[in-house]
Amino acid sequence: MDTPPMKPREKSTTRINIGSNISTWFNQFSILLQRSLKERRHEAFNSLRVFQVLAASMLAGSMWWHSVFHDIQDRLGLLFFISIFWGVLPSFNAVFVFPQERAIFLKERASGMYTLSSYFMARIVGDLPMELILPTIFITIVYWMTGLKPDFGAFLLTLMVLLSYVLASQGLGLALGALIMDAKQASTIVTVTMLAFVITGGFYVHKVPACMTWMKYVSTTFYCYRLLINVQYGGGKGISSLLGCSHYGRHQHSSCKFIEEDIEGQIHPAVSIGALFFMLVGYRLLAYIVLRRIKA
Repeated sequence: MDTPPMKPREKSTTRINIGSNISTWFNQFSILLQRSLKERRHEAFNSLRVFQVLAASMLAGSMWWHSVFHDIQDRLGLLFFISIFWGVLPSFNAVFVFPQERAIFLKERASGMYTLSSYFMARIVGDLPMELILPTIFITIVYWMTGLKPDFGAFLLTLMVLLSYVLASQGLGLALGALIMDAKQASTIVTVTMLAFVITGGFYVHKVPACMTWMKYVSTTFYCYRLLINVQYGGGKGISSLLGCSHYGRHQHSSCKFIEEDIEGQIHPAVSIGALFFMLVGYRLLAYIVLRRIKA
């Protein structure tokens, strides 16, 4: 049976309803965003967290003070330290967000104060400036203190990689927190997960057992570490030529061995960028889907 055509008045009413719903949504989003920024400002920039980041940056800057370009092992240790620190910190902080807000969230949702989408987007957008300022300060201090590639373009690429990684790690924490909704259990799970990511990140173990190889490709740490290496050393040809590493004599020199195992090949930078972006969006989408299934 054919549906009768919509009358002009019905079309006008539909447009008004859609416009009203959009206006209401943005109003809810604006109010929730302001509330989120006020709450997160004190949480993100409390004295202990600022001290933690500044102390870590000064310690790293001092330990790797003006490191030398061809000291491959030392440089890779620095890059992996950056990957570990900014993988664990944002994911561990984010895992408590939804469990801690569960009671208030359910109460406000049950009363119809706002839609889930407006609440979730306000939380995501409100987190961005709070989550990105401290890693920017950290890498600015560490990069120039440690004497990494003295090129401003390379510094900006390193900063972009790090910020993308921080957001992906935060997304992981949000997803695990939404899935478990218990602060203690969620913190335990995120600790174990990040430990697995660190072990398979490509610095400690190169010959990962076949049954564990898949874990490397779901590790945010692995992709961040590969991109940081690529920014500093590219495909490895420049440093290989500088050290005089021949195809037949690589294993005779420890630095040449590091070039072969840690720098050359493994994975294309475009794949790493795509994987980080997919995780950045995917983990947040997973958290949203899980929250939708929680009954108010």
